[in-house]
Amino acid sequence: MRRPHRVVVLALDGVYPFELGIPSRVLGAADGRYEVVTCTVDGNPVETQADFTVIAPHGPEALETADTVVIAPFDPQRITRELPAPLADALTRIPPGARTVSICTGAFVLASAGRLKGRPATTHWATAEVFRDWFPDVELDADVLFVDDGDVLTSAGAASGVDVCLHLIRRDHGSELANRVARRCVVPPWRDGGQAQYIEQPVPAADGSGTAAVRAWALEHLDEPLALADLARRAGMSLRTFARRFNEEVGLSPGRWLIQQRVHRACRLLETTDLSVDEVAAEVGFATGASLRQHLHAALGVSPLAYRRTFQPTGRAASKEHGPAGGA
Repeated sequence: MRRPHRVVVLALDGVYPFELGIPSRVLGAADGRYEVVTCTVDGNPVETQADFTVIAPHGPEALETADTVVIAPFDPQRITRELPAPLADALTRIPPGARTVSICTGAFVLASAGRLKGRPATTHWATAEVFRDWFPDVELDADVLFVDDGDVLTSAGAASGVDVCLHLIRRDHGSELANRVARRCVVPPWRDGGQAQYIEQPVPAADGSGTAAVRAWALEHLDEPLALADLARRAGMSLRTFARRFNEEVGLSPGRWLIQQRVHRACRLLETTDLSVDEVAAEVGFATGASLRQHLHAALGVSPLAYRRTFQPTGRAASKEHGPAGGA
């Protein structure tokens, strides 16, 4: 029997207990596919952001056995531009082929260690300005919940640790297992939107004139042309007011949100059906298969065929890149 994928979670002083436990809770619910252990840089207990300390069973030697290393987040007041020597030494123990993942402020550790240079990444929106100032060579995107750059993944604050762990399961073992784990943990298998919707901003008055009802209607009609003017009319607002209220409530423009929803729906169809790319495009409201390919590549960096091969492990429809006539 193949051994479980070994995940080593590194706890630093000031660690947030909730986030520290996310890898064990989520990955540990994946039918034995992962072994999750926790370590510190010196084997000693670490202070947490709560009123207790954590005693981890392992020291830095555990990092040498990792297939994946997760840097748990810690109090932003403890962030330093240069890594403390014990932490820098501990990171050198990570095997060259290991995957590294950060949650929230853990991205500062990866950046300080030079692991994010020239690469896309994210961190908590509240620390983004400092991050950009310290690490201008990192392509920071503070509007997303997580960034998958292959062997390095970074995620935003708190619950985004759940998102990135579910993504790891989805990437490693497919959507069926990831969805099963999400149900066990009573969390959504995929959260729409990004960090922008959580950034502090004025909250519109609850006057019943929001855009929620229109968004719900749009999700039921993604396969139809959805012009911004038509959505505004359905909401009983001017075009300008609708666009403003939509962005206040969602953190995205209506057009960007619609593309996002169509891409997400297309991903689900690619995972769970044998529809061709052209058929999937029609189901979600993209004019052509070429349009779907363009938007999927912009969002995820892959083609529909590559996505289907990754997330439909049975390969049931891996060859159905084109429609019956091979159309674009």
